[in-house]
Amino acid sequence: MTAPATTSTTAPASLGGVAILGPEQTALLKELDGVFSGWAVSDGAREVIAPPLYPVSDLEKFDVYKNFPHLALTASPIDVAHLGDGPVASRFASGQLQGARYGLPHAACYGAYLFHEGSRLDADVLVTLVNRCFRNETHYDGLRRLMSFQMREAVAIGAFDHTQQTLERFAERIAAFSDALGLGLEKVPATDPFFENTGARALLAKLSPVKYEFQYGDLAIASVNTHRNFFGERCRITLPGSDETAFTSCAAFGLERWVAVLDEQYGGDLGKALDAVRGTARQIG
Repeated sequence: MTAPATTSTTAPASLGGVAILGPEQTALLKELDGVFSGWAVSDGAREVIAPPLYPVSDLEKFDVYKNFPHLALTASPIDVAHLGDGPVASRFASGQLQGARYGLPHAACYGAYLFHEGSRLDADVLVTLVNRCFRNETHYDGLRRLMSFQMREAVAIGAFDHTQQTLERFAERIAAFSDALGLGLEKVPATDPFFENTGARALLAKLSPVKYEFQYGDLAIASVNTHRNFFGERCRITLPGSDETAFTSCAAFGLERWVAVLDEQYGGDLGKALDAVRGTARQIG
């Protein structure tokens, strides 16, 4: 039997946004994830596993439905009593569904804050996790922009200096790694409304950028993000021996986007891209 092609398989063009990765793409994605998680572990991070969906009440704490309503997706159970003959034209009508009590996250880091919710830290914390994320985008573009994708994050929780030093280390690693691979990523300030769009926090974010993206052309494939004490406040996380709210930051990697970019950079030769990632990882540590 002839082996199937190793290119991604996507949903029908009328929908898009989802993909099945072939063996070579999967191997490259797993290798990249190992590199990024390895950076975190070498800094003392411990890994947690988060669910692919959360109660709406949890995501409400982070103003997801105020600041990111255009990206938000929810999960609804079927209302069997009103199911009738099932979906029509490959979709369920709203009357066939029960109320959505669970939301799909658009970022992986939420699990780190919810894991530490209501706790007083014993020391500064570094957490790493990978999760399936979901975004209701205006358009999708192969692996470059998906509705359902994987994100690896390293999340620092604790003193402000700890959060900033973590980002500095990761920013240096991202730059060195991408340069060695020939990607030439550009680090640019970006906006990301973790905070309310008006008021003191919004003004502070404008004066001192809280998010930097590493872009390949017009595509961001990694970012470093300062949240100050926003998530610490919302999850009631306090510093060691104190009632002072913890600060947080995170470094994030869109794994499918890295695969797409390396596929392009190495002319579709994913085996060559995989060897380059392995060699570069050993080179820079």
